[in-house]
Amino acid sequence: MIDVLIEPLQYGFMQRALLVAVAATVVCALLSCWLVLIGWSLMGDAVSHAVLPGVVLAYLVGVPFALGALVFAGIAVALIWLVRGTSRVKEDATIGIVFTTLFALGVVLISKNPSQIDLHHVLFGNLLGLATGDVWQVSILAAVVLAVLVAKRRDLTLFAFDRVQAHTLGLSPAALSALLLSLLAVTIVSALQAVGVILVVAMLIIPGATAYLLTDRMARMLVIAPVLAVIASVVGVYTSYYTDAATGGVVVLAQAVVFTLAYLFAPRQGVVTRFVTRRRSPEGVKTSEPTESVIPG
Repeated sequence: MIDVLIEPLQYGFMQRALLVAVAATVVCALLSCWLVLIGWSLMGDAVSHAVLPGVVLAYLVGVPFALGALVFAGIAVALIWLVRGTSRVKEDATIGIVFTTLFALGVVLISKNPSQIDLHHVLFGNLLGLATGDVWQVSILAAVVLAVLVAKRRDLTLFAFDRVQAHTLGLSPAALSALLLSLLAVTIVSALQAVGVILVVAMLIIPGATAYLLTDRMARMLVIAPVLAVIASVVGVYTSYYTDAATGGVVVLAQAVVFTLAYLFAPRQGVVTRFVTRRRSPEGVKTSEPTESVIPG
């Protein structure tokens, strides 16, 4: 068993893959808690797809693709914010228009330069092919997002639960919304090299949804989500090494397995747990239904 754990660590590419997977997973998992509670999961999907033209242009120009991704992530967030705030078009429609348009632009750019762009790495990441510079880049971006989330966690939590009260206490819901969108953009850029444009969406949704099934307190969610996500990521990297499978895909599948277990066997919210509890309860006696709300703090 020890040999199974140690053998992959003898290779530099595995060490870098594990470091980046953990760094990207932690910030994605933390941010996913707020995205799930606010109902912004589709926003993560929109921004992650909208960065595609930025990645393509960065490849063509020869600059770090994280730079291009960050620029277009900002453009996507700004466009969504602008259209939503200056028209009667609803939020879901605005998100759909922006992300499909920018994603289509990326596809067109790829079709015009097919030999210069590795589409597979753009869409699905290249976790085992990262250089030392990539590790530093992801780590720095992740550290910045983590620091801001920790510093503003109480304000963001209040914003997620009660925007009116947040405004009453002197906080600006618009500013907090913009901050969260900006952190989302940076987080997506930091995770792109790990799992790519498509799979980053799962990393921004699954951990928060899993923690939501396991607890009804926000403080616990912010611990459970990153811990389970990191475990799943490490297991996924090791599994991909021994099975020679796509690393990013295996990492997301490992997180999906954790979610499935929580969905079935969570102490209060699990489907199987509730079924067994109803079967064991005396006939005619109603069992209390699990709460669906999450309590701040």
